[in-house]
Amino acid sequence: MSEAEQLIRDARALGVELDAAQAAAQCRLLDELAHWNRSFNLTAITERREMLTHHLLDSLSILPFLAGERVLDIGTGAGFPGLPLAIAAPQRRFVLLDSNGKKIRFVAHAVRTLGLRNVEAVHARAGGREMAVQGPFDTVVARACAPLPELLRLAEGYCGVGTRLLAMKGRRQAEERQGLPAHWHIEAEHDLHVPGLDGERHVVMLQRVG
Repeated sequence: MSEAEQLIRDARALGVELDAAQAAAQCRLLDELAHWNRSFNLTAITERREMLTHHLLDSLSILPFLAGERVLDIGTGAGFPGLPLAIAAPQRRFVLLDSNGKKIRFVAHAVRTLGLRNVEAVHARAGGREMAVQGPFDTVVARACAPLPELLRLAEGYCGVGTRLLAMKGRRQAEERQGLPAHWHIEAEHDLHVPGLDGERHVVMLQRVG
């Protein structure tokens, strides 16, 4: 079984359907990441199978929970989860935001190389005094970006009433849910069973209600 075929199979286990072209683009993304990583140290994960599970499949695991057309990825790093999501959901528009120059340069390179017309890479700090990105967004996503209270503060300027925020987390920590702003409501928490990825993973789904 080829890597692309394996990716299609494992993504289907997450409720995500990839066609052959999308799977090939996801694998090409890993090719580019591995190439750039030799010079710029973009990720500590260098083994190909781990890159597939920890970057591609982990990112795709939240695709069923996206809402609306405009999606913001806060603290995208080298483009995760935003780039795999954008490949899998070409009908949506994605803004990938990060303050790390070398990582956002890689994101911009990947966008050009893969011909992703639905992605904008933005070099800026989330929640900065001058907003580099215009909100509100339908969905805001973040993977291991910050504790929930801090993440909500960073995301505030990009959200309107009804915005969904998806916070990707490892093990559950009850204390992190203390003292959340009153205008944010936890809709649900979903366990994420990512094929080949050991360890607890879940997503906290929040909605701005007022």
